[in-house]
Amino acid sequence: MLVSNSRTSFSAVLMCLGLVVHSASHAALFDDTEARKRILEVETKQAADHDAQQNAISDLTRVQKSLEKRVQSLEALMNGKGLLDMQNQLELMRQDVAQLKGDLEVVTHQLEEMRAKQNALYTDLDTRLRKLESGALAGSAQGTTTDGATDAKLSEAAQQESRAFSEADSFSQAGKYKEAFNAYDAFLKAYSGSKLVPDAMYGMGYSQFGLKNYKSAISTQQKFLENYPTHPLAANAMMNMANSQIQLGQIPEAKKTLKNLISTYPAAEVTPSAQKRLKVLESIK
Repeated sequence: MLVSNSRTSFSAVLMCLGLVVHSASHAALFDDTEARKRILEVETKQAADHDAQQNAISDLTRVQKSLEKRVQSLEALMNGKGLLDMQNQLELMRQDVAQLKGDLEVVTHQLEEMRAKQNALYTDLDTRLRKLESGALAGSAQGTTTDGATDAKLSEAAQQESRAFSEADSFSQAGKYKEAFNAYDAFLKAYSGSKLVPDAMYGMGYSQFGLKNYKSAISTQQKFLENYPTHPLAANAMMNMANSQIQLGQIPEAKKTLKNLISTYPAAEVTPSAQKRLKVLESIK
């Protein structure tokens, strides 16, 4: 009986131990599953965070590259050929304008000298005519009174004509272009048949240039060239046209006018200046 009870107690102890072991195993299994689940969650979150970080890095890289390109473009504009070329062209244009002004002053001086020579020539011619007329009147005792009166009238008319032109010319040389224009205009209306009409027409065009009426100056000099292409001032008239076209910004037209001047009047006094001016205009892009 005692032995039987002992066996029964031992069995009960074994069953209890089994239950404890089973419970511990079950608890261990449960804890391992939870741990794996937590690990998976952490790994998933880390992967998502890693992907987000990679995407952010990619975005930042693209922005950085874009900024670098913009900086390079700005540096190229500031230090490269873009701005440098513009500055060089601007400087060349400034030099060209200065040279054009210098050439214009030279041509103006040459024109004034030519005008002075013409005035001296006209004065000398007028003096000689007066002497001849005086001698003719003194030696023609047999001439009629009517003829003498006619000759006197012709002489007076010639003197008035000469004075009218000289007055207009003196205004032009003094830089009084408005007065010069009015005087030339009055001369052309009063002495339309005079031999000095070409000179007066040229003077009118030059006065219009001085008054900055460049379109009118071009029109007047074109009319002069159409009517008097072989006149000594024809090359000067064409030069005046080119200068007016330059002032109006008509560079292609000015180039064409200068080329015509050089080819038509190669031996003219203003031709070397025309060649220089054409070279300057050709250098402007």
